[in-house]
Amino acid sequence: MLDGCCLVAFVATTQSVRARAFYEGILDLHFVSEDDFAVVYDVQGIQLRVQKVATLQPQSHTALGWSVTSIDQVVRAIAAKGCKFERYDFLRQDDAGIWKSPSGARIAWLKDPDGNLLSLTETGSG
Repeated sequence: MLDGCCLVAFVATTQSVRARAFYEGILDLHFVSEDDFAVVYDVQGIQLRVQKVATLQPQSHTALGWSVTSIDQVVRAIAAKGCKFERYDFLRQDDAGIWKSPSGARIAWLKDPDGNLLSLTETGSG
């Protein structure tokens, strides 16, 4: 039923000014609009709605993720803007914070200003 419909992605913020600085200034997302309920971005034809909420309890799992062609380049660019990538004791990550999964995919994680966990993935082969 929904197979032919467009996906809309959601993430929440308690501080829309900080969220906009991050999603626009750090991640370079294309701003569409803002109202009392959300800040809206166009991400390659997918609408991302950063919902304005009064309270937020970030989850420990990934909320949003991007597939990238060069994770080294993207991680370097984001880190150059002052963003720190997450480190996990149970994963072998390189100096940039990138982990190579058993499938060969390379993944890095970062958090937005509200603590939502985001991922970057460069697909690879085993």
